Amino acid sequence: MNQSIRPARASDAELIAWVLQESARSHLPYGVWDAAFPGPDEPRLEALARLATTQQLHNAHYSRFLVAEQDGEPAAALSAYESAEYGQDKLNQGVGEVLVGLGWSGDQIRGLVERIQPYERLGYPNPEGLWIVEWVATKPAFRGRGIVRTLLDAILQKGREEGFERSQIGYLLGNIPAKSVYEAAGFEWVDEYTDPVFEEAFGTPGVARMQRDL
Repeated sequence: MNQSIRPARASDAELIAWVLQESARSHLPYGVWDAAFPGPDEPRLEALARLATTQQLHNAHYSRFLVAEQDGEPAAALSAYESAEYGQDKLNQGVGEVLVGLGWSGDQIRGLVERIQPYERLGYPNPEGLWIVEWVATKPAFRGRGIVRTLLDAILQKGREEGFERSQIGYLLGNIPAKSVYEAAGFEWVDEYTDPVFEEAFGTPGVARMQRDL
């Protein structure tokens, strides 16, 4: 079997949309994108595909992703970025661009903001100057083949080439497979961010933060 890594393209928007949804759900059935865009998967994935191709660049934009292919078929993807340039503020602008394109009303937008408040309560930090790795997911048919580890090695090398000295990644508490893969890639536990309202909304106490030198 042949594995290869390549930069994502705009034509990968559907894959990126699935990765965004799947990585946010982690090991659980419900994630922050489910809260933002409630209802069936199809319209949510359409909105996330739009998010992956906005004019505004951000950490969920296809240009921040690497894609792993197995025998020519996209199997997994992940993103990496520096928060000052591609972080939450830019992501919010990208989401706003999508909502305008979808014709959402002010009331609909206010509802979205209210629904994701449990996530905002965590206060999980993405400090400037770090190489932040995020939105990591593998299609079910390709799991257990070491693809995420290969992707992590590739994205960390990219961070080194861009001059970063330290990288960060996070995982939802309880996602033991993710924790194990990240540890194998050299990441070490730093701290955890928990909140009872977050746990009630998403089914896990919070998020653990890991870092490593590059």
